[in-house]
Amino acid sequence: MAEAWIEERFAKRSEMEKNRLEAFSDGVLAIIITIMVLELKVPHGAGFDALEPLLPVFLSYLLSFLYVGIYWNNHHHMFQTTKHVSGGILWANLHLLFWLSLFPFSTAWIGENHLASTPTAVYGFVLLMAGVAYYILQQLIIVEQGQNSLLAAAIGRDWKGKLSPIAYLTAIPLAFVNPWIASGIYMLVALTWLIPDRRIERVLGK
Repeated sequence: MAEAWIEERFAKRSEMEKNRLEAFSDGVLAIIITIMVLELKVPHGAGFDALEPLLPVFLSYLLSFLYVGIYWNNHHHMFQTTKHVSGGILWANLHLLFWLSLFPFSTAWIGENHLASTPTAVYGFVLLMAGVAYYILQQLIIVEQGQNSLLAAAIGRDWKGKLSPIAYLTAIPLAFVNPWIASGIYMLVALTWLIPDRRIERVLGK
């Protein structure tokens, strides 16, 4: 009887910690998007030609918005399969949020400088580190829950997760050759992740 009571209390506490982690992460991602959109300054003119100088900033914002949306979506689904949140998972989640919080800076820099080489390479580095941070978080959850967990079953070979860092590592040096090609690779990776992936829904029976 006592063991059942302890197990129930532990399950409730774990659920509360997971909910707090998700709520905090959602809040940070919402702030990141808000900061990015504030970089879209209102033009002084009233014609469509006044919008032309804002086009590079808008395109960089659009790409970053897609990435933040992808991370939010995958983060949400990943924690649907997570039962227990350890201290390591909390720190790994903060590590991910740190790199995502650099999106507004790298987005503004690449937009203000019209896809200059260095800002484009730095943007790719932030994307790479965010991907690495997400992978670390994902692996810690699998270690915590075991190789037979729902998340491990849902991920499988995770070919997109393995190809994305390779694409970033290819694009970063290419930014010093042709920033447009590098940006095209960043967009291609984002579009790849936008393709509906229902692995976790299938595992959860949704």
